[in-house]
Amino acid sequence: MSAPQKQKEKIPEIIDTTIDADVSDNESGSDVEEHDQFAVDGVTAPAPSTSTSQKKKKKKKSKAKKLLNAIRGKDEIPQAVVDQVLDKVKAEGGAAASEANAENVREALQQMKIMDVVKGKAGIGGSIRRTWENTSSTGEGPPIEDGYIEPSKPRAEVRQEPFPLPKDFEWSTLDISDPVQIKEVYDLLSLNYIEDDQAAFRFQYSAEFLAWALMPPGYHKEWHVGVRVSSNKKLVAFISGIPMNLRIRKHVVPLVEINYLCVHKKLRSKRLAPVLIKEVTRQCHLKGIFQAIYTAGIVIPTPVSVCRYYHRLLNIPKLVDTRFCYVPRHMTLARMTRVNKVTSSTSLPGLREMEEKDIAAVAELYTQYMKRFDMIPMFDVEEIRHHFLSGKGQGEIGSGGVGRRQKQVTWSYVVEDRETGKITDFFSFYSLPSTVIGNTTYPLLEAAYLYYYASNVGLKGEGAEQDEALKKRLMALVGDALVIANEAKFDVFNALSLMDNAPILQDLKFGLGDGFLNFYLYNWRTAPLAGLNIEGGIPAGRGIGIVML
Repeated sequence: MSAPQKQKEKIPEIIDTTIDADVSDNESGSDVEEHDQFAVDGVTAPAPSTSTSQKKKKKKKSKAKKLLNAIRGKDEIPQAVVDQVLDKVKAEGGAAASEANAENVREALQQMKIMDVVKGKAGIGGSIRRTWENTSSTGEGPPIEDGYIEPSKPRAEVRQEPFPLPKDFEWSTLDISDPVQIKEVYDLLSLNYIEDDQAAFRFQYSAEFLAWALMPPGYHKEWHVGVRVSSNKKLVAFISGIPMNLRIRKHVVPLVEINYLCVHKKLRSKRLAPVLIKEVTRQCHLKGIFQAIYTAGIVIPTPVSVCRYYHRLLNIPKLVDTRFCYVPRHMTLARMTRVNKVTSSTSLPGLREMEEKDIAAVAELYTQYMKRFDMIPMFDVEEIRHHFLSGKGQGEIGSGGVGRRQKQVTWSYVVEDRETGKITDFFSFYSLPSTVIGNTTYPLLEAAYLYYYASNVGLKGEGAEQDEALKKRLMALVGDALVIANEAKFDVFNALSLMDNAPILQDLKFGLGDGFLNFYLYNWRTAPLAGLNIEGGIPAGRGIGIVML
């Protein structure tokens, strides 16, 4: 039987596959030639292969692998270069000097080489064909001034008909308020969405999380775009958008936040992802929105910023057993547990759960504090209520487990001055567990993610003394968040190198993660924003004030 005949016979089997059937890792398509795919949040849609193209791809993959190995290889950086950089860092003094050694300098230099790829200066495995064009910049070098790349169109000039899908598939608008349909989205994401490089963990978005994330005030049902199999109506692909007013430096831009692009693993040869992106773009254009923000774990030209993941280990034995982390050679499991132990009580007087009566005060504090950062979401009072209180859950604390309510997604706390009754600070974090693939002892990893926070200490001007005061206050706030998360039996507390996180994470015993998150703008040009590194004199992290879910 010829290869094309075999392929034809497999199609019905793929279409009728139930969502509960797991798929082996080599069907995800992650190793397909990079210029034939597009990815958002790590989901790829590779091109279909033929016997001829497979040979070409094999060669290109080999070259790509060699280049990646060269980039990652420690031998590429001469010891003399490491010594020279180390001497310069120590000569400059400061916190970095006390922590610098040959090992972390070499690691930083390797990351700088990888950053050439991240910033679009180099490519791996050939050029990248962008399905979503006109990202943050065009041409070489940073843009001269901020602004749109392509002008907006009148509604009459926007394509009125949906883009055509491959045979056997049809478009579907998802109603996230319908328990049946939100369960379909949950099922699709839970088995087919983002995995780590080792295919050990996969995000498990709960129905409550998806309702919270996808239905903010003013959301559009039409921006929740799905693809179904025509014969049995099974949901096999999804992409979402939510409206947002984003301040990018001095400009407030109405745009869409694109998220949750997911294609069933067995259908990634169908090229559904590019069509999904085109269709949600069309739907946004019909509403008069021509800019977007999105993130990806992979590199496509050209990110406006890059942030790194940090992890605060809480449940050490479980994290080691699931291979989330390892016991260092110089340490035992007992000592590692002892070193990372979190205190049993919070430290800030006046700390309590956020309530309905606090919304106006938190909205004002948020608005003032977020002026510190270059790119932020502009939240009104209703959006503050939604983001910090609508995911509070049901019942009393403890009804959903130790330290939790039933169906709780967010934890939001304020600090109330006991003398004046004013809200001086707030912080929040959210729950996003991951499936531990193939682990029967620990099938679920409970992860908390640092969300938004603010302190009136950050409103009192700039300068070294003020920066130190804010750092001390934020360490207390996030430190108390760790206590609350630990009491609620979270296994790990995650954060990104954005906002004012960079100065405090290491002191709070957050460890460097191996994941990077790239931020992209569609149809808007702006100079690079400070995330992982300093940009234009702006401290690391201070360029990014948006937390993408």
